[in-house]
Amino acid sequence: MLTRYSIPAIIAMTAASLYNVTDSIFIGHGVEPGHLAIAGLTVTFPFMNLAAAFGSLVGVGASSLVSIKLGQKDYASANTVLGNTLVLNIIIGVLFSAVCYPLLNPILYFFGASDNTIDFARDYMEIIIIGNVITHIYFGQNAILRSAGFPNISMYATLLSVAVNCLLNPIFIFSFGWGIRGAAWATILSQSISLVFQMKHFHNRKNIIRFSKNIYRLQKDLVKKILSIGMSPFLMNVCACLIVILINRGMREHGGDLAVGAYGIINRISFIFVMIVMGFNQGMQPVAGYNYGAGNYSRVTEVTKLTIFCGIGVTTLGFLVCEIFPSLMIKLFTTRPELIAESVYGMRLVFSVFPLAGFQMVATNFFMSVGMSKKAIFLSMTRQVLFLIPCLIVLPRFLGTLGIWISIPIADFVSTVVTAIVLIGQFRKFRD
Repeated sequence: MLTRYSIPAIIAMTAASLYNVTDSIFIGHGVEPGHLAIAGLTVTFPFMNLAAAFGSLVGVGASSLVSIKLGQKDYASANTVLGNTLVLNIIIGVLFSAVCYPLLNPILYFFGASDNTIDFARDYMEIIIIGNVITHIYFGQNAILRSAGFPNISMYATLLSVAVNCLLNPIFIFSFGWGIRGAAWATILSQSISLVFQMKHFHNRKNIIRFSKNIYRLQKDLVKKILSIGMSPFLMNVCACLIVILINRGMREHGGDLAVGAYGIINRISFIFVMIVMGFNQGMQPVAGYNYGAGNYSRVTEVTKLTIFCGIGVTTLGFLVCEIFPSLMIKLFTTRPELIAESVYGMRLVFSVFPLAGFQMVATNFFMSVGMSKKAIFLSMTRQVLFLIPCLIVLPRFLGTLGIWISIPIADFVSTVVTAIVLIGQFRKFRD
């Protein structure tokens, strides 16, 4: 069953990672000067993390709850979760855009923009914020598609979005001459087309989980449960936002816009492997949630262990590729020699303990999948708040950009030890 759910999710998440990578590649080669355009795009990463935080608050919580309700054969509640998810995504998406748009320039400067990169960052984010509601609904519906037993439909929706984005990017950037704004428009339009495809599926009366009357009124208990389960990925993304801000500002202070651009390239490359692991996680989530809801704890343990093995395999592959062929990967984004050199230097450090990231991601997702939100939040906060953020504050003062680069593997190593202890304890409880 893990294969049934994981393969479509892996294909979809791999495609989604290429979605972001191709944006950076087209911007790096199609917008002048390329290194400043990439640095400007990197400055927007905290915004993207923050938007993803609110999206995951609803989407992840709703998808986990749908899996549990289906395992309990409570189809009426599962449908109500679908309707409540749509309403919550609209409310949160509108509020996020309304608050952020008027304050865009001050926020981008705070996120690490310089006078050289602010125009690129603003041109990109103006469009993304305008279409933020579409993005929230799109990711929320995709999460429910997977948990409702339609991983292939979810995969097709993602592939459609990626294909349209890759088609529109060169047209908007090169042919129309829209520059970095063209990449943003390609993103929003591709998600809009895919959203129409998702909506068509949920309006099919043959499906158990579908749009119908009386499911849109927000129910306090369901909303509370959705937000409770989704709080872990929400806090993870909020912390990721804070971390990227610290990295961007530190890079700008100690290495300038070139170092910011180098981090942006490394972030995009690591994102490919992280998204593949997330594909395995998304395949595990409905299986673990369903069996947990049905009380089949041995099956929950079995699928989690298998997913951990797969996750470590993916991040180990990432480690090998990026340690052996770093310049080959980086040249996809830029031909500027000094940017390549800085990126190679940072990549070798960042990926030094990358295999551990696969275990950590799967273990944290396991607790989210079975509704143990407090443990998931604890593990999320352990890596980012207890270890990574203090390293990013202290080490650069003594080591400059080196302190920023090595903060990431240090936090990964220490937090993996903590995660292993908590996960083993939970498995023992299941066995007992």
